[in-house]
Amino acid sequence: MIAAVAQMTSSDDLARNLEKAAELIAAAAQAGAELVALPENFALMLEADAGPSPAAQGPDGAIIEFLRDQAKRHSILLAGGTIPERIPGDTRQFNTSLLFAADGTLLASYRKIHLFDVALRDASFQESRTVAPGEEVVVAETRTGPIGLSVCYDVRFPELYRALAERGARILLVPAAFTVPTGRDHWQVLLRARAIENQAFVLAAAQYGRHNQTRRSFGRSMIVDPWGIVLATVPDGEGIGLAELDFAVLERIRRELPALRHRRLHP
Repeated sequence: MIAAVAQMTSSDDLARNLEKAAELIAAAAQAGAELVALPENFALMLEADAGPSPAAQGPDGAIIEFLRDQAKRHSILLAGGTIPERIPGDTRQFNTSLLFAADGTLLASYRKIHLFDVALRDASFQESRTVAPGEEVVVAETRTGPIGLSVCYDVRFPELYRALAERGARILLVPAAFTVPTGRDHWQVLLRARAIENQAFVLAAAQYGRHNQTRRSFGRSMIVDPWGIVLATVPDGEGIGLAELDFAVLERIRRELPALRHRRLHP
């Protein structure tokens, strides 16, 4: 199958962000993509200390309807980056990743488990101030096989991806908005490691560039194969990366180097 990752520079302009996402999805579909992945916070990127997102919504929200419509319009599997999900009775929100089938059916919903609470020299974030952590490992059954869901900072926790692999995942989704200093030194290393150790394809759609006065993202969205080879990288700016996911290659790697079956230290 052909897969695509979309790279965006989202801002606080919801209408513009949705228009750009639609443009990139259409370009990917026209290029033959059957699976298209959007980045974290694709619909709205706020200042680092802005508080809860005003776009938080429930299952019938406008952003979700946008994603459902795009999946149906282009008959694609659509990984909807992340959206802010409203939590009844809580001032916090979930940072939620959604996966839609080609007919617009919601296949899976994953709430980001690991929250980005860091104090870097160049950037400081306290995601847990406005976001509640999820608790469930999510693998979606799709027409192309099992797909494991994760979000951004999750990529630093290999136990999550091993759990996804144990549940059969052959594709691992990592929508992200990596900071520039961490992205420069860690982004590709972590993505290739998750692909190699779980012998799975990794689709990492990322935010890029200056969003506002307090937020910049590294970019370099990429697709990595189960051997750790980078099949596609999106250059600086907004755009898409395309690659063929050959599952015969995945099966050959798992057969010839059966590391997943050689594990001896289980929980």
